[in-house]
Amino acid sequence: MFVQLPVTAILLALGIALLVTPLVRKWAFKWGALDRPDRRKVHERLMPRLGGLAVYLSFVAAVLLTQEVTPQTMGLIVGGSLIVLLGLIDDTRGVSPRVKLAGQIVAAFAVIPFGLEVKFITNPFSAEMIALGLFSIPVTVLWLVSVTNAVNLIDGLDGLAGGTTFIALLTLAAVVWIEVTRAEISSPGQRGAVVLALILAGAIFGFLRYNFYPARIFLGDTGSMFLGYSVAVLAIMGLAKGATFISVIIPVVILGIPLLDTVFAVVRRYCGHRPILQPDKEHLHHRLLEMGLSHRQAVLCIYAVNIILGLSAILLTLLTPKQAVLLLAALSTIILIAANKIGVTGIGKPGSYLPSSGKQQRSSRM
Repeated sequence: MFVQLPVTAILLALGIALLVTPLVRKWAFKWGALDRPDRRKVHERLMPRLGGLAVYLSFVAAVLLTQEVTPQTMGLIVGGSLIVLLGLIDDTRGVSPRVKLAGQIVAAFAVIPFGLEVKFITNPFSAEMIALGLFSIPVTVLWLVSVTNAVNLIDGLDGLAGGTTFIALLTLAAVVWIEVTRAEISSPGQRGAVVLALILAGAIFGFLRYNFYPARIFLGDTGSMFLGYSVAVLAIMGLAKGATFISVIIPVVILGIPLLDTVFAVVRRYCGHRPILQPDKEHLHHRLLEMGLSHRQAVLCIYAVNIILGLSAILLTLLTPKQAVLLLAALSTIILIAANKIGVTGIGKPGSYLPSSGKQQRSSRM
């Protein structure tokens, strides 16, 4: 099944992002959506942080102007709008972690009436489909909230979250495109996932002109949560209907860096008897900076790992199940060894715990 590339829509999203981002930057200063330096952040000057609004506006405008709006596309726009609204409030006024989590859960539930739901998983040892039944909605919500927060947490260096998501979207589009072309029958959701992923990638690419080091504007919670949420929704659209267990694993591989960085953060804080939601300076990008890499080098290093994981995800779709399992085992082993060597797992190292100062600690750019 041929999927026509949305060249016009991609260029439109990119162009709008290039034009709108400077305007959003001015709004950020006017509305007080500013990120102030502190001891857990790497930037040293006041920075506007409404960049995600520019990405959102560029993406939605390009979609509405060039694409047929299907129910699933509308679900992404509705849920994404709720996430952006939550991010705008957090970036301008600040919200507590509990309120933020509650808002993310509401946005996750919002897509379910539009048919965006993980209704089954596949048996890792056979092609047998396992219906989730009553667990379908909880699994969907957990996936959406987890990926949303994973991208939010990795937004710690100029261009890091945007570039990571850009690579993930291109990988997702490639993987779904391969699945669609090999299948005798493909769903409109799968074809739509390819198109929407590429349009969002175009919007991000335009925004990176102002966000890559040295950044002139940050994504903020508005952007990092919107990007994470959108990738999670698109993964459901494009890959949740796969017939093998590899289809379940691929989204995890595509989002390997943000997801693993989040898992390691939870593990090291729990094992260190520290509050799970309390920020620290032990994320992957912090460790790379401590190792002597420059800001730009650290970001490019993580980009390289993302590309390797993306290529691995594409390769998984072309391998037999046994070969795929061997590749996953090799990747897992290498990642765990490298993570422990760098120090993101916290094993054998006291870490740099940052006690609360009494003021609200934001999750963005941790």
